[in-house]
Order: sequence, then structure tokens, then C-alpha cells
Amino acid sequence: MFGLDIGLSLLLVVCLLCVCAFEFINGFHDTANAVATVIYTKSLRPTNAVVLSGCLNGLGVFLGGTAVAMGIISLLPVETLVDQNISHSLGMVAAILLTAIFWNLGTWYLAIPASSSHTLVGSILGCGIAYSLLPGTGTAAVNWQKAGEVGLSLLVSPLFGFLLALTLMALLRGLVANDKTLFQAPDGETPPPFWIRCILVLTCSLVSFSHGSNDGQKGIGLMMLVLIGIVPAQFAISERYTNAEIHANVVKLQSELAEFEKTDQTPPIKHAVEELSQAMEVLVSNSASLANQPNATRDRFQIRREILLLRDAVKRNKAEHPSELKPMNPLLKEIDGLKKYTDGAPFWVIVLIALSLGLGTMIGWKRIVVTIGEKIGKSHLTYAQGASAEIVAASTISASTLLGLPVSTTHVLSSGIAGAMFASGGKDNLDKGTITKILLAWVLTLPVCLTMSGTLFLIFRTLFP
Repeated sequence: MFGLDIGLSLLLVVCLLCVCAFEFINGFHDTANAVATVIYTKSLRPTNAVVLSGCLNGLGVFLGGTAVAMGIISLLPVETLVDQNISHSLGMVAAILLTAIFWNLGTWYLAIPASSSHTLVGSILGCGIAYSLLPGTGTAAVNWQKAGEVGLSLLVSPLFGFLLALTLMALLRGLVANDKTLFQAPDGETPPPFWIRCILVLTCSLVSFSHGSNDGQKGIGLMMLVLIGIVPAQFAISERYTNAEIHANVVKLQSELAEFEKTDQTPPIKHAVEELSQAMEVLVSNSASLANQPNATRDRFQIRREILLLRDAVKRNKAEHPSELKPMNPLLKEIDGLKKYTDGAPFWVIVLIALSLGLGTMIGWKRIVVTIGEKIGKSHLTYAQGASAEIVAASTISASTLLGLPVSTTHVLSSGIAGAMFASGGKDNLDKGTITKILLAWVLTLPVCLTMSGTLFLIFRTLFP
């Protein structure tokens, strides 16, 4: 397989299966986010609901792009992403996957809605911090700017979900005050009126699709880490671009950088130009050696390494001197655009993740559906509450996907239902025990996963130096 010996081929298969297992668990762990409302409002039968949700989750993976996937990967220290030691790459991925699978399975078994995004981000940060503890690596082992963006997204989204659901319920009461049906709970097994049913099925579909487009990308990112770590020659650079195309692009950027070097420069710009010129010279030299070899793959990891280091230099300079480097911004943006060569995934990877997430969505859904549908509020879920929570979840997740940020589907929808319940009866309509469990999982996920993955990473690095 990919020219590997039997041992590495087996290792690759095991790692890919582990990523699929993570995404499969993610599917049934988060199924309740989409189907709880349509099941508890009798809009769809459970079997029909989970099949619909599974199919749309898979479709979301296909159409969601890779911005979130690359955003997750960028949390890792650049040094680990350019390390050609296979055992180091596998140690990192194994620590992340084992931690994420352990926490997701544990919270699912306890029927506690917990965030797969929190789990994955905590696991990745744990590896980054642990990497900084290794001799000679220094302390800048985590992309703290990106970590801050992701952390803010995960922190704000539940609060946003609660407040927006509260607002939507108030608007519905004002706009359709004459129609009391919308604010009623289902009567036995009788489905809701047709128009309400259509709204609830539509919002369930939107949450399922947006969940796939956001959460599915996390599996894509993990699978690419495995492939790049074990088979860098084939997957370090996107298969859509030839060696000649890459070389032509970097030569053009080197020429533009040289022209900029001739202009009057402030000290920050001069420093940035010198650093980028040195990195660009190495990149141009190595890409030239491959430009006349259309099928060469052996040194493509080196090209990937230099592109990542070059982009890291751009980000570092912009962070240190944001205002002084404004004249260079168009050129810096072009250099950062080299990410198109390193960011992306083969079609078969997307297919595997879509199938894993979609099939997982159809299994194991009942535990957390019961928690979301019955235990967050003390009264039965009404049509208006279900629709409000789903609209909040779908819109929040879609916006986060467009921004390339991971978001907690679980916490957005749970907080949306809590907000809708609060709007109907105040705090007395919320089950304090369930809310406490969800909040506790929200608080503990990050430190537990960070500690576990960091510890595992250091153990693996010690065992396989």
C-alpha cells in the first residue's frame, strides 16, 4: 500500500480505522442534536429521523469544504507538522484519537451531552503543550492566536444559543399570538399540523447538514495528519497541483518580494522581507529540483515543510507588527495563499469520513435523545421550543463553518432548548440536575482531555524517540 512495507501498511490501516471510529462515535454521540426535537414533537418516527439525519450529515461532509479541518490542524505546533519522524507523528495522532474516543464514549455512556469539538481541541492543545516540555523545543508550541479564536467560538456559542432561542420564543409569541397550537406539546402520538411539521423537519435537516459540514471536517483533518505522517510523499502536497505549477507560483512570489525589497522600508518591514526572502529562496530552490520531474513525490514533504514555515513567518511578523506591515499586506496575503498546496484532502478521505459520520448518526442515538428531549426542561417539548432550538443550532453552526471555526453542536442545541424552556417558564422550567451535568461536562472536557492527551503524547515520545 503506497509503496510501504507490510508493517507500515498495517499501521496505516489501523490508524485510518481509528479516525473512522472517532467520526463514527461522533455521529451517534451528536445525533440527538438534530433528531431530538422532531422525535419528541412527533414530527418524524425515530427510524426515519435518524436515517434522514445520517444522510444529511454525510452530505454536509461533502459540501462543507476543509476550512474547519485546517483550522483544527493549525492549533498544533508547526514543528510537529514538519517533523518527518513517523513515530513522532503517530504518537501525536494516537494521543489525540485515544483521548477523544475515551471521552466521547464515556459521556455518551453516561447520557451526558458533551462536545466533540471541546474534546478534540483539548486533545490537540494537550499535545502542543506537552511538545513544549520536550528538551530543546522552547515554549511557543501552540498557535495561541488560533487557540484563542477557537476557544472564543466554543465559549460564546452556547451563550449565543441560549439568548437567541429566548429571543426567538419572544418573537414567536408576539407574531403568532393567535395560534396557540405552536406553543402546545404533542397530543399522544398525533403528529403536529402540517405546516409546523414541515418547519420542524426542515430545521432538523439543516442542523444535520450543518453538523456534517462542521464536525465532519474534524475527521478529515485527523485523517490527513495520519496520511501525511505515514505517507508524506503522496499526501504532503495536494494531488491537484503539479510540481511545475508550484514552482511557477513560488518564483512569481519571490520576484514580487524582490521588487518590494527595493522600496524604502521601515525596520519591521525590512526584518520581515529579509526573513521571508531567505525562506522563499530555499522554497524556490527545492521546488525547482522537482519542477522537471512531473511524477516526483519523494521530496514533496520538504516543500510542504517550507510552505508551512514560510506561512508561520508571515503570521508571526503580522502578529508582532500589525500596523507597520500594512503596506505589505497584499503580498503577505499572496504568500499565505500557498496554503492551497498543503490544505485539502483526497476525495476518498471525504467519502470515508462521510460514511463514518453518517452511519454513526444512525446508531446509538437514544441515550442522549432522551436527555435532550426529556430532561433539560421539566415540561414536554413544544413545537415552538423545538423549532426555535433547531433554528438557533443550524444558523450558529453554519456561520461558524463559514468562518472556519469549530463549534459545539451539542452545546449550541442544548443551550437553545434550555433558552426556549426558560422563555416558557423561567428557571423553574429547567431541570437543575441535568443542566448541572451538562455544565460540568462543558467545564471538565477541556482540562481532562488536555491532561490525558499531553500525558499520552509524552509517553509515546519516550517509548518511540
